[in-house]
Amino acid sequence: MAGEFTHLDERGLPRMVDVGGKAETLREAVARGRVTTTPEVVRAIREGTTRKGEVLAVAQVAGIMAAKRTAEWIPLCHPLPLTGVEMKFELDETAGTVEIEAAVRTRARTGVEMEALTAVAAAALTVYDMCKSADRAMIIGDIRLERKSGGKSGEFSRGCSPPAGAVS
Repeated sequence: MAGEFTHLDERGLPRMVDVGGKAETLREAVARGRVTTTPEVVRAIREGTTRKGEVLAVAQVAGIMAAKRTAEWIPLCHPLPLTGVEMKFELDETAGTVEIEAAVRTRARTGVEMEALTAVAAAALTVYDMCKSADRAMIIGDIRLERKSGGKSGEFSRGCSPPAGAVS
């Protein structure tokens, strides 16, 4: 089983993969996730009338900061020099959802999937934190990698299009 997972050595113990022999290439990853709440909370986010202020602006900064510090959150993740992080949000009052997307880029020896996923998670947690006084039953979920490019493993795409009406 240890051979199936790159972060395990021949004895099955955790290790940080040595990427020193790999070429630096342009790499990008896009992740998405969702916060499900009430239509009233989504309306307050859109109108900027929540008790804590501009939810999406703070969530955007949280996502960017989290992407930059992913190696501090994920024990075997390599610290990477990110060249770009973009956050997008789509609000659907009818469904009571906040869709979150993070696109992360670097030129490095390893990919930025974890950085994109961490950015989405941090942005979703920030939405929860800023809106919990209005709805403690919010659900954070469906956090997933949508696509990635670059590196030895090549391209991956879940086959979804970008969110319509995305707010950046």
